[in-house]
Amino acid sequence: MLSERRNIVVIADEAHRSQYDFIDGFARHMRDALPNASFIGFTGTPIEKADRNTPAVFGNYIDIYDIEKAVHDGATVRIFYESRLAKLELKPEERPKIDPEFEDVTEGEEIEKKEKLKSKWARLEALVGSEKRIRNIARDIINHFEERLKVLDGKAMIVCMSRRICVDLHNEIIKLRPEWYHKDDDKGFIKVVMTGSASDPASWQEHIRNKQRRRDIGDRMRDPNELLKIVIVRDMWLTGFDVKNLHTMYIDKPMRGHGLIQAIARVNRVFKDKPGGLVVDYIGIADELKKALAEYTEGDRKEVGIQQEEAVALMLEKYEIVSALLEGFNYKNFFKAAPKDKMSTIASAMDYILAQKDGKERFVKYTTELLWAFALSVPNEEALKIRDDVGFLQAVKSQFIKNTTTTGKTQEELDTAISQRQ
Repeated sequence: MLSERRNIVVIADEAHRSQYDFIDGFARHMRDALPNASFIGFTGTPIEKADRNTPAVFGNYIDIYDIEKAVHDGATVRIFYESRLAKLELKPEERPKIDPEFEDVTEGEEIEKKEKLKSKWARLEALVGSEKRIRNIARDIINHFEERLKVLDGKAMIVCMSRRICVDLHNEIIKLRPEWYHKDDDKGFIKVVMTGSASDPASWQEHIRNKQRRRDIGDRMRDPNELLKIVIVRDMWLTGFDVKNLHTMYIDKPMRGHGLIQAIARVNRVFKDKPGGLVVDYIGIADELKKALAEYTEGDRKEVGIQQEEAVALMLEKYEIVSALLEGFNYKNFFKAAPKDKMSTIASAMDYILAQKDGKERFVKYTTELLWAFALSVPNEEALKIRDDVGFLQAVKSQFIKNTTTTGKTQEELDTAISQRQ
C-alpha cells in the first residue's frame, strides 16, 4: 500500500482494454496500493460483458458523450455503410462464409507462428485471398475510389485479412494503375503498411518498414496535399491513427466488437466540407456491425453504419426540389457550350431563380444539401446519372455566393468543394 488517502484520483485512458486484470495485473496492484482512491475511466468503447465489464470495474457512468452528440456538436461526422459483395460477381461457393465463432489471428501471430495458424483461419484466408477474388476487388476499389475522388478529395484505407493478401491486392491494383506505384516511401499514390521480418518472402520486403519509415508514411497520409491517397493495412493504424480527410474505408477482413467500432471510427473525423465517412464492405460485416453497436448507446447506433441508400434517397429528394426551382428553364446546352457561353447560361439561370419568391435563398439552401448528399452517394448509380446536372447546379450556386451576400452562414460554410467535370 502506498497511501490510504481518499483525495487521490486515478485516471485510466482506454479503460476498456488492459484495465480488467484484477488477479495479478497492474490494475490489481493499483487498487491495492491506493485502496481509497477514486478510479475514473475514459473510453470511447465501453464494454458490458460478464468477463469484461467497464462499469463493474470503474463504477457507474459519470457522463456519456455518444456519437450522436459528437455529430451534433460538429466533433465528428456520420459513418455510412455500403455493401459491395454483389459487385464482385462471385459464385456462392467462391464467397467467404464467416463462422460465428471465428477468431481472428493478429498480425503479430501471423509473423511469429506461421506454421501454427488455426486451420479454420487458414482455410478462410485462402478463400478470401483467391486470385480471382483479389482481382475483382482490385478492379472494384479502383473504380469506386476514382469516382469518389471526382466529387470529394481525400484518402482511403483498405483493410485486408492477412499480410499476403495486402501484398497481392497491392500488386493487382498497380497492374491496373501502374502510375500509382513508386518504390520510394516519399512518392507514390498507394502503399502497404505492415510489420514483418527478414524471413518473409522477398517480394514482401519493400512493404516491411521500421517505425521511422512507417511514421514518415503516416505523415504523408495525414497531409492533404500529399499524393499518397490509399494505404493497405492488416492491423496497423486501425486504432489511434487519425487522418482527418480519410473518408473511405474498404473492409475485407472479418472483424467484430469494439475492434470493428474503433476501426471504422478512422473515417469519422471532421475535415473541411467532408460530409461523412463511408465504410465499404467486401466480406459481410453488417451483422457484426449491428452486434457491436448493440453494446453502445442508441445515439451511437443512429449515427454509425447508416445505409448509403439513405443518402441516395435524400440526394434524390433534394435534386427534385432544386429541379423544381428551374422547371421551364433549359440548361442542357450548358454541358457542350464554350466557357463564355457557359457563363451566359449560368447568369440566365440566376435571373430565372431570382424572379421567384425567396428563389436565391431556397436554391442555395437546397443545392448545398444536395451536394452534401451527392458526395455521400457517389459512386451509386443514381448519383452518377445526375452528376452533370449536379455540376451545373453547383456552378450556379457558386456564382450566387460570389456575387451576392447571404445571411446566416459564411461563404465557406455554404460552398462545398465538390469538383465536377463540366
